This record gives sequence, structure tokens and C-alpha cells, in this order.
Amino acid sequence: MRDLTATEARINSKIGKAINDYNLIEDGDNILIAVSGGKDSFALLYMLKKIQTWAPVKFSIHAAHITTDLECSGHFRRKELEQVLQDMGVRCFFSHADVLDEERKTSCFWCSWTKRKALFGIAKENFFNKLAFGHHKDDIAQTVLLNLFFKGEISAINPRQELFGEKLTLIRPLCYVEEELTAAYAKEKGFYSGSCSCQFGELSKRKLVKEIISEIEEKTQGINIKTNIFNAISRIKEEYIDLKMEKTGKLK
Repeated sequence: MRDLTATEARINSKIGKAINDYNLIEDGDNILIAVSGGKDSFALLYMLKKIQTWAPVKFSIHAAHITTDLECSGHFRRKELEQVLQDMGVRCFFSHADVLDEERKTSCFWCSWTKRKALFGIAKENFFNKLAFGHHKDDIAQTVLLNLFFKGEISAINPRQELFGEKLTLIRPLCYVEEELTAAYAKEKGFYSGSCSCQFGELSKRKLVKEIISEIEEKTQGINIKTNIFNAISRIKEEYIDLKMEKTGKLK
């Protein structure tokens, strides 16, 4: 029997829809969940553990945590994380990645990419066919605008993405879940509910875009801005886009 709180029921409904819409979890999947120690990855881990008990398909769950030479005070330390996962009955794989340069600095992009390479290594060595991330709807909406504003391209984070000749599939079961829900769940469960406190995070373009979206939402009550941005990626009207611009030259 599903014994869920109101918050869990809302998250479960959105995860279930994402799984069905994008075929995120299939029978026999061996899933590695990237656990940073923050609220989003923990929400994903807790909910998939629950879903595992009643899902019509059988799948396994393990966790992976990447330590770095840059410590973030907002996340669990390894010993704390090991204890939490042990209490949950989840085996965790640990690895280390150096993300700081010679000047002891880094960027969000480089830190993320370096840790992701370490996760790929764990997945390959231990025969995981799915790697799950805790990216939620807010992350996806922010990425769309980041790429538009700073790269001049229209692209996003995919809920499902095949890599390495389909040997590994990235999945994001929280793609329909708003960050406010993961924050509420973190408060309910008693685990960390803030954002990464990395000293370089204040300089990130993502923080700027997040503030822009929040400001627009405040001024347009009743309009779901994040959902509209999310849906826009699959609603491109080619008749209103000059696809020949790439060949004829870009606007200056």
C-alpha cells in the first residue's frame, strides 16, 4: 500500500508522468543515482526507493557521490552521507574529481563536467545502464534561457538522453517537478533544503537567469512561466523561423 504524504503524492504523480512520457524506467534497469547530498538528488533517491516497491517493472537502485577538492558547506560530508544511505539500504559508490585550477578557482560548467566524467566511469565499471540526475523543471527552464542568452542557441536538458552508442542512458525523473516541491520535501524529511553554497556560484550565469525567471513570475501572477519555457522546446513553429539563416549568415 502506498503510504505517502501530500508532498510525496504530488512528487510521485509528476515522476510517474515523466516515467511514462519518456520511458525513463524499464524492466531490468540497473540505475545509478547521482547523489550530491543536496535536496534534489535526495528527493529523487527517496521517491524512487518508494516507487520501486510498487512499480510494475523491476529495477535496481544504487547511489554515487563524487567528492572534489572544492568543499561545499551546503551538502553532507561523506561520513554523514554513508550513514544516511546505509540506513536506507542503498549501496553507494564514491569517487573523487579535482575541479580547481592552479589558482584554486573553477566554474560551474567545469565542476559539473568533471564530476559527470567520474560518474560515467562508475557506471561503466559497474554495468549500470541508467544514470539518474536530480534536475527538476526549474533547472531545465533555466538551461533553456542560459543557452538562448549566452550561447545564441535553442537547446535544453533532455529528460532522457542516450550516450555511448546507447550503452548508457541519462534520465531525469524530476523533470516535471518544481524546485519548490523538492524544497518542501526536504523540510518534511529533515534533510538539507538550500542550494549549493559554492563560493563561485554567486558569479554564475545560472543564478542570474534564476533571478530573472523569479522576477517575471512575481510580475505575472497566474502564468506558469517555467512550464511555458519547458514546453516551448517541443513547440517550435518552423514556419516562423528562417531556417536558412544558418546558410545565409547570422544577424549581427
